[in-house]
Amino acid sequence: MWTSGRMSNAKNLFGLGVSLYFWGLMDLTTTVLSGSARPLTEGQEDNLSDKLHQRMKRSWVWNQFFVLEEYTGTDPLYVGKLHSDMDRGDGSIKYILSGEGAGIVFTIDDTTGDIHAIQRLDREERSQYTLRAQALDRRTGRPMEPESEFIIKIQDINDNEPKFLDGPYVASVPEMSPVGTSVIQVTATDADDPTYGNSARVVYSILQGQPYFSVDSRTGLIRTALMNMDREAKEYYEVIIQAKDMGGQLGGLAGTTTVNITLSDVNDNPPRFPQKHYQMSVLESAPVSSTVGRVVAKDLDEGINAEMKYSLVDGDGLDVFDINTDPNYQVGIITVRKPLSFESKKSYTLKVEGANPHLEMRFLNLGPFRDTTTVHISVEDVDEPPVFEPSIYFVEVPEDVEIGTTIQIISAKDPDVTNNSIRYSIDRSSDPGRFFYVDITSGALMTARPLDREDISWHNITVLAMELNNPSQVGSVSVTVKVLDVNDNAPEFARFYEAFVCENAKAGQLIQTVSAIDRDDPQEGQHFYYSLAPEAANNPNFTLRDNQDNTAWILTRRSGFRQHEQNTFYLPILISDNGRPVLSSTGTLTVHVCSCDEEGMVMSCNAEAYVLPVSLSRGALIAILACIFVLLVLVLLILSMRRQRKQPYIIDEEENIHENIVRYDDEGGGEEDTEAFDIAAMWNPREAQLVVKNRQDMLPEIESLSRYVPQACVMDNNVHNYVLAKLYEADMDLWAPPFDSLQTYMFEGNGSVAESLSSLQSVTTDSDQSYDYLTDWGPRFKKLAEMYGATDSSGALW
Repeated sequence: MWTSGRMSNAKNLFGLGVSLYFWGLMDLTTTVLSGSARPLTEGQEDNLSDKLHQRMKRSWVWNQFFVLEEYTGTDPLYVGKLHSDMDRGDGSIKYILSGEGAGIVFTIDDTTGDIHAIQRLDREERSQYTLRAQALDRRTGRPMEPESEFIIKIQDINDNEPKFLDGPYVASVPEMSPVGTSVIQVTATDADDPTYGNSARVVYSILQGQPYFSVDSRTGLIRTALMNMDREAKEYYEVIIQAKDMGGQLGGLAGTTTVNITLSDVNDNPPRFPQKHYQMSVLESAPVSSTVGRVVAKDLDEGINAEMKYSLVDGDGLDVFDINTDPNYQVGIITVRKPLSFESKKSYTLKVEGANPHLEMRFLNLGPFRDTTTVHISVEDVDEPPVFEPSIYFVEVPEDVEIGTTIQIISAKDPDVTNNSIRYSIDRSSDPGRFFYVDITSGALMTARPLDREDISWHNITVLAMELNNPSQVGSVSVTVKVLDVNDNAPEFARFYEAFVCENAKAGQLIQTVSAIDRDDPQEGQHFYYSLAPEAANNPNFTLRDNQDNTAWILTRRSGFRQHEQNTFYLPILISDNGRPVLSSTGTLTVHVCSCDEEGMVMSCNAEAYVLPVSLSRGALIAILACIFVLLVLVLLILSMRRQRKQPYIIDEEENIHENIVRYDDEGGGEEDTEAFDIAAMWNPREAQLVVKNRQDMLPEIESLSRYVPQACVMDNNVHNYVLAKLYEADMDLWAPPFDSLQTYMFEGNGSVAESLSSLQSVTTDSDQSYDYLTDWGPRFKKLAEMYGATDSSGALW
């Protein structure tokens, strides 16, 4: 049975006798917990006395130990003792400790069972440890009792001060708030055990910030403590709050935090103008909406509470000036509402009001939240350019107006008091054609060139007015001139008209519709009248019908037109307009007589050849194209057959290709200058004659030499006869290619005009030429010298 150094149970009372009773008495009188004792109260002592006299059976709890945290001694801290009933004190029992912190935080004497803490314990890090105990036979290692589990609890001490985890704090409260207005609540946290003693009982107090603020000692709620706190006087406050544990008693631990409190603004200050009078000036030439000056009303508030609304409430310039509020800087901007004139009025007076649009009713007793000021504005004179009256001119003038006619009087004046003289001119960039002229002093606008509405119907010119004493002051005005139409253009055909009439046409048949154009533009619209010219009034062939819609029809008057009699008619037509005066012109219609089919389709005309294809049907066109294609195929076929007849002589691969006659064009070049000819064809002259017409491998290069060969020298053999025949054919047939190799080497020997060109028989001839100089050419020509050189008496060539 397991027991502790301070605990046992009823079963052990009889086995241990007086000693256990003594320990049990100590447990009851001192309540030993983990090596530290707590004194009993008077009530506990009375209860203990009653229990001792009653000799009651006691119930023990052995599986809990208690030990104080933060032990700072040098020796290990005694926690408790484990003891087994099997232990006789002879060291035969071995105690083993396992579980949380065993061997690291707690150790056990394996002989006595004493438990010690070897590290500093902190309840805030860990409040209890669960361990297991085992008693073994030291000799055999066999468990003497079942393994038991027990708990070591860490007892708290006041070793942690309160902390403000959310500090420092920032808060705001409206200015002029009543006393007791809540600002912010601060909270301190104590890591000590709140269930044991007063270690975690926190009390709040204010160290800095009085008399403006106070703090609730229990909740940490900060409130205002002073009335009428003014933001404009002091805006920022730094308050220091302290939290102390142990209920604030002496010896408790404390922590502090800072609370930064800002007074937020309220509209408790009315606006005020720093000046009661403003003096401003503006040029009379200032354009509308230009700025004259600025006024500002000061407001000690900020944000929305300092917003300002400016307005003009009185003065003689209410209709001339205006005022606007700048939302960024809360200033009033005075602007020009109407054009100014120094000559008309030299000064104005305005009364300006500035007011807060956002008011708080509880502060209305502080006075009206508006203020006024007076603004005097002086208009300054400037030298202004001449001004035209009116500001724009519109003139209508007929296009037949005479040159030099005055069409408009342009007038300008100097708006200044001096009233300088004016000189007029035309901006030539607006009148590049120089159609107009303006009198320099009177401003009379006149025509300088003839006007033509059909060329230019509108003129937009700019007339300039300049002060005589100050040429830099120039005014301008736009003059729009509309050129009115006059009937000065005769109508004419809209295009060139050409008509066709069939030979089988009948009388009264329509052959052409004509229309006309007129460059004029009468107000009542265009209307044309058509008739035959007087010289064609009784035309027996054609007649004209006016359709009264600006068109006319040309009709045949008879039938039986014939091309061979007359193939072209010229019909003059008179065209008149409805203008005043009436203008007319004569246009000519050309009529061609054509042959047509039964449906009236033109087939042919002598006048224009391009009309013929119109009468051709699609089938006829296809037939013509087919014939052209067949002719092209035949031509290509004939050319191909003729080319095949002139193909070069084909050499049989089985014949001896080594028996060739080689032609040398010139000396040098080697094999690049050789051209081979197969001599096999000479072995059968009859076969060669059959194919001689098909040879196209060579073209003639020199004239044949056969004509120079004397007939007496001609050798009677087959080869010689074949060569002569071949040469003759080459000379006579312009299309047959000549065999140049045969012409060049047709025959060598007697009778040849060129004589022999071969050097093969040179060594056998009795030539007087000496080749002894070859011996002087050195070893490289030794072989040549042996062939031609003379040997010395010793048989050597040198």
